[in-house]
Amino acid sequence: MAKSDRIYFIDNIRWFIISLVVILHSAVTYSNMGRWYYYEPVKLDLASTMFFGIILTFTQAYSMGLLFLIAGYFVPGSLDRKGLGRFLRDRAMRLGIPALIYMLFIYPAIDYCLLAFQWTVPRPSVTKYLLEYIQSLNFLGESGPMWFALALLIFSAIYAAHQQQISPITERLNPKGELPRHIAVAKTVLLISAGAFAIRLVQPIGTALMNMQLGFFSSYIILFIIGITAYRNNWLLRIPYSQGMIWFKAALIGGSIFWLVIMILGGIVNSGDFSKYEGGPYWQSAAYALWESFFCVGTCLGLIVLFRERMNWQGKWARFMSVNSFSVYLFHPPILILVSLALRELAWHPIAKFIVSSAIAVPLCFLASHFIFRRFPLLKRVL
Repeated sequence: MAKSDRIYFIDNIRWFIISLVVILHSAVTYSNMGRWYYYEPVKLDLASTMFFGIILTFTQAYSMGLLFLIAGYFVPGSLDRKGLGRFLRDRAMRLGIPALIYMLFIYPAIDYCLLAFQWTVPRPSVTKYLLEYIQSLNFLGESGPMWFALALLIFSAIYAAHQQQISPITERLNPKGELPRHIAVAKTVLLISAGAFAIRLVQPIGTALMNMQLGFFSSYIILFIIGITAYRNNWLLRIPYSQGMIWFKAALIGGSIFWLVIMILGGIVNSGDFSKYEGGPYWQSAAYALWESFFCVGTCLGLIVLFRERMNWQGKWARFMSVNSFSVYLFHPPILILVSLALRELAWHPIAKFIVSSAIAVPLCFLASHFIFRRFPLLKRVL
């Protein structure tokens, strides 16, 4: 049970998911589904709509939740080692500063420079633009993908404050504690889905508060807590491979069938209207929340045991990906937009442009991180 065994497969999951985030945003660019900075004007046929719909909904269902679970897994040990003050200072530097870099520098560069052609009125000077942007406090809602860092900072601070009110942390370590059984996993699915349905009554999918889509936060919060519990009970290293694969196969096969059924019965194939799935007192919203949580939990379990058994090592390539993953997460928006703009005049099918854009943007983001962004000492300290 070496520490490196844990870090290797978890780090590999992290860079895998972050690569998927870049691909996900590329899919948004060429499908016009979801929230992003730049969309290519396109009218999709039914097959293309299904193609992008499957990529976006299935990836969204589990990807960020798995990152929150992994993040939660490392929070207790960090707090144990550092104590409250140092832990909060470290979290503020590692999460808060990159978020501020995005809000104060990266987003303005995207809005003012890369997307200058989208301005419908003459642009102000750079100085005037930045002053108005900061003075209006609009930057607080322009965290881009770094909403994840801000949410994680909030979750970590709440957890740290909670720990000060209860018994010493070390007394609750139970590395041989009881493993969650299938019934516990099923209850987690139901809990996440109930929470998602309730939140989406007032905050449907697609709406955001300070750039945080609260409609997805049921899984984020619960999986973060599960990550903490997993650390205390050593679950990630002990969950049986067979159990994880049962849920993984159920998510991939049963989840795909379930998704198709609710899409057909809900009328989206004929109408193309997704609004009742996004939230509100509709059976479509409840069914979609249940599908989403089922697919999320099953996929998270499956990927954890799969990576643990098959990718619990790192060569030079995987190490390179791991070291640069957070930098890629921070800087990928302007790079992906640049790639999309470079392909803008090509009269290709949206799926073809999506594939080419993703194939260029993902390695380019990692190379830019390695050869440019992490070469700056101050940046490297927080990346």
